[in-house]
Amino acid sequence: MDGLREYDQAHPSAEIEVYRYNSVSVRIRVLNPEFANESCAEREDEVWAILNKLSEETVAEVSLPLLLTPEEAKKSLASCEFDDPIPSRL
Repeated sequence: MDGLREYDQAHPSAEIEVYRYNSVSVRIRVLNPEFANESCAEREDEVWAILNKLSEETVAEVSLPLLLTPEEAKKSLASCEFDDPIPSRL
C-alpha cells in the first residue's frame, strides 16, 4: 500500500506487510521495535494519521491494522495469520 510509504521512510526499522484478505478487506501488519515505548492508542494514532490521507474507499477496506513490536508478534495469534493466512470465504 503506497500510503504507508511515508511511515516506512520515517521508521526505517519497521517492517510493513499488507495483503488483501478478500474483495472488501485489506490487512496491515507493522512490526516496529519503536512501539515498545508506545501505548496501543499512540501506535494507532500515528499509523491512522497516515492512512487517513488515503481515499475514503481505501481506508474503509482496512479491516485489520496490526501494530506490534517484533517480540509481541511472536506471541500474537493475529500475527500468525499474516504468516499463514486462512483463505476468505468471500
